[in-house]
Amino acid sequence: MANMSYCRFENTLDDLQDCFEHFDDRDDDGEPVRLSSEREARARRRLLDLVCEFAAEFGGMEYSEGED
Repeated sequence: MANMSYCRFENTLDDLQDCFEHFDDRDDDGEPVRLSSEREARARRRLLDLVCEFAAEFGGMEYSEGED
């Protein structure tokens, strides 16, 4: 389901933080945890590409006081 415009960034931040925390999960032997499907693996790669694009586009952006 799409995020509602009034909470888009708040909800997405929570989801992105969860993805970040589990991006490189390892099992007890230190081996990478296999994703549930090739579709999920593609989505992880696309997410990383998008985050890099975001950083390149907006990384130097300054915010007004009280905006964060």
